[in-house]
Amino acid sequence: MAGLQGNPKLQLISELHNFAAVGDKVRLTALLGHFPSLINETAKNGWTALMYAARNGHFEIVQALLEKGCDRNVTNKSNQTALEIAKFWGYKNIANLLANVKDGLEPFFLTSEAREHENYFCRTFLDRKSEKRVDSKWLNLKQKQPTSVYILFSNLRPLAVSSGGEDSSSYPRVKLRKLCYTDIKEYLEQTETTTLIFLGVELGIELQVKGSFPILNSKGPDEDVDDGLVAWFALSIDATAAEEFTQKHQGCYFVHPPMPTLLQFSENEAGIVAQARSVLAWDSRYQFCPTCGSATKLEDGGYKKACLKEDCPSHEGVHNTCYPRVDPVVIMQVIHPDGNHCLLGRKKRFLPNMYTCLAGFVEPGETIENAVRREVEEESGVKVGQVRYVSCQPWPMPSSLMIGCIASAVSTEIKVDNIEIEDAQWFSREQVVEFLNKKNQSSFFVPPHQAIAHQLVKHWIGTNANL
Repeated sequence: MAGLQGNPKLQLISELHNFAAVGDKVRLTALLGHFPSLINETAKNGWTALMYAARNGHFEIVQALLEKGCDRNVTNKSNQTALEIAKFWGYKNIANLLANVKDGLEPFFLTSEAREHENYFCRTFLDRKSEKRVDSKWLNLKQKQPTSVYILFSNLRPLAVSSGGEDSSSYPRVKLRKLCYTDIKEYLEQTETTTLIFLGVELGIELQVKGSFPILNSKGPDEDVDDGLVAWFALSIDATAAEEFTQKHQGCYFVHPPMPTLLQFSENEAGIVAQARSVLAWDSRYQFCPTCGSATKLEDGGYKKACLKEDCPSHEGVHNTCYPRVDPVVIMQVIHPDGNHCLLGRKKRFLPNMYTCLAGFVEPGETIENAVRREVEEESGVKVGQVRYVSCQPWPMPSSLMIGCIASAVSTEIKVDNIEIEDAQWFSREQVVEFLNKKNQSSFFVPPHQAIAHQLVKHWIGTNANL
């Protein structure tokens, strides 16, 4: 303060910034009328009057400063422009003004270029090698090779071991218990009580056995020769066998319940679990032919069901009833018309104070955009206009694909259906930022970072968390 009092120019700059921050247009324009050179002066943090006005949502101040010729390209010490500040705090009218967007164009949060985002359950280090699923000879060979990896399931629960650490979500980390052929040989022979799924081969790993050395046996050039590919399989066993296995192998266990325990794996292993669990869930739920009701058998490495009845119509042509199903679900971050609030809801079974993005299944003959509009209005009474895709996430509970969208609301009145959700509220950007910065979490919270709902909220807020 003493420095300001001793330096008239610094005091004038401080007054200008204060007028911009509080929205005092009369005094700001009067001050600039006498001292126009102050318009682009910065504070110690590098902020200009334009930035302060953009931060606090004073549209008329921003407009007046632009008319007087201020430089909108100046950056502060965090390397942020006034436009980036306005975007972060959700003032779309100011952001559009700073970006020279004319009336009638889409809001900035719908027009920004979409960047592919990798959500939890998405990553994998396997090449699925779908062309090998029909090669029964190759699959049989791979099952017996010592390099092949097996992950064990029972009742859709993967076998795991504790890693001894904790991740950022505060859950104890777990790792898949990887097994080899000798560990599970006895279960492979029990075909009536086990299910085997080929998951793929490790990416970028090839032993280069074939072709490196001369073949010193009397078999054909491709027969029983290791091609260097490390195959992965998922094997499901019944409850009795699972109990016997854990008794023989101390330190491992079948994780339960699915939530939140399936969120404890690493990003790489989560993708493997999602693939295996979804296919095994499909197999367990569809034991009989949907066409004629006869028993079925698995083919193509576990990715196809064949009816055992020879004259079943499903044997002719392509039928989607023969293949694993994926259920599309839209999940949407709904933005208030003011651009500075988002709509979140909660179900009765949620933990106290937990809110999340609205979601619902896509119906037959429906587009993603229309599904978003229908679900939001059904559950909350809010009407939605423009819809944009953001990213997606496999969700193996049992086999959904969460299609993440951001949607612009055209109405604000909330009227929950009390069937799907019990409450919905508009939350301000400041409230969400406080949660993401782990402040004031007693008021509300959203699902953990592994859930796409969390990522949609962060997508809206942006990445400039140092403002």
